[in-house]
Amino acid sequence: MFSKIVTSALFAGFCAGLIAALLQLVFVQPVLLHAELYEGGDLVHFGASVVSAHPDLPGLDPVRDGLSLLFSALIYVGYALILVAAMAMAADRSVTINARTGIIWGIAGFIAFHFAPALSLPPEVPGVAAADVATRQIWWWSTVAATAVALALIAFGRNWVFWGVAAVLLLAPHLIGAPHPDEFSGPVPPELASLFATRALGIGFASWVLLGLFAGHFWQRESDAA
Repeated sequence: MFSKIVTSALFAGFCAGLIAALLQLVFVQPVLLHAELYEGGDLVHFGASVVSAHPDLPGLDPVRDGLSLLFSALIYVGYALILVAAMAMAADRSVTINARTGIIWGIAGFIAFHFAPALSLPPEVPGVAAADVATRQIWWWSTVAATAVALALIAFGRNWVFWGVAAVLLLAPHLIGAPHPDEFSGPVPPELASLFATRALGIGFASWVLLGLFAGHFWQRESDAA
């Protein structure tokens, strides 16, 4: 069982992470590089002169972009280990795991790790005001854990008690409130911040769907080979 989990997670995580990295290079990195021009003072938002929304951005950097690909692959391998371990526990309860059902698992992973935290703490572009990093990380991980448990209770709970607890867990982090700065400030235009958040969430959704599909596929293949 352990070898099946590790093998499925490695293949699924690497494939999904590579695709996620390529999508980020195309859609997210230009927004980040643009925001860094404001953060470093090369561009000024609402200054005395009009600033182009399409500045010249640095081109591909083999070292930077190669490390981004590697980092993304490692992150998604970690996600895959969590996802496949959950699939293994479900398989022990006679739940069917394949590529098609894996898509549903991927969507659930996206909700837990991206969508739910972003409801109160959206992805932040460099240069915007933000609360303390440690406080945000504690809230983020707490929200991920509460959402993941809630989704499991919704999927596998047998009565309204389980579903009621799930509803409380889904709402609790947002009722408590995410940490936000006392004042809004920063040199980055809000248009860039919103574009970054939407693209980050969109790519996260696509990547998790693919991760679930790959995880389900490799799990089924390993099961058939056993």
